[in-house]
Amino acid sequence: MTHDLSQWTARPRPDRIVLDGRYIRLEPLDGARHGDDLFEAATKGEADARHRYLSVYTPKSREDFGAWLHWAETHPDSVYSAVVDKTSGRALGRQSLMRIDAANGVVEIGDIHWGPDMAGTRASTEAFFLHAAHIFDDLGYRRFEWKLNNDNAPSHRAAQRFGFAYEGLFRQHMVIKGQNRDTAWYAMTDRDWPAIRRSFENWLSPENFDSEGRQKRRLEEFRAT
Repeated sequence: MTHDLSQWTARPRPDRIVLDGRYIRLEPLDGARHGDDLFEAATKGEADARHRYLSVYTPKSREDFGAWLHWAETHPDSVYSAVVDKTSGRALGRQSLMRIDAANGVVEIGDIHWGPDMAGTRASTEAFFLHAAHIFDDLGYRRFEWKLNNDNAPSHRAAQRFGFAYEGLFRQHMVIKGQNRDTAWYAMTDRDWPAIRRSFENWLSPENFDSEGRQKRRLEEFRAT
């Protein structure tokens, strides 16, 4: 934790590296390696609903999606990762570290698309945890942000479940897909992180799941104790 900032120095920028977890692995986004899996994840199930609050639409073809993959791979200011299931080896979703402010130790997790095979599972929780742990524990950042369209109820619930604190609403903040976006801001800090980290470690433990993979205790319960 950082309290005395008299010796503060800029933090390293997040790099395109592998972050290995118990259930999933975050790999640097690679269109050739992950493209087919991620296209499937982006187009199956209720795909339009999952893209409703993203800046991009549901891809109409593999070719169109390939163009987006190239853009994401080469983005100069964001670090995109594929969420790879360690059992199947399939990429089930994607997420990004963005708005990186190394001088002040601030970064946002965003542009998240967790496909239907991982949303609401241990995979999505661990995918978030791996990035948060990397930011705070490995790189020494002070602040981790989560921003969302205020109409996006599932994203509000996810932010609260993960332990973010609500910080306010930016009204008429953006125009996305021809519609107004009021942006809700959430964040956690290095002072918050130790208790939040323990709750994730306890929740992700195999002992917290039954033989069918169902949780025994909710993440919020671990944080409350």
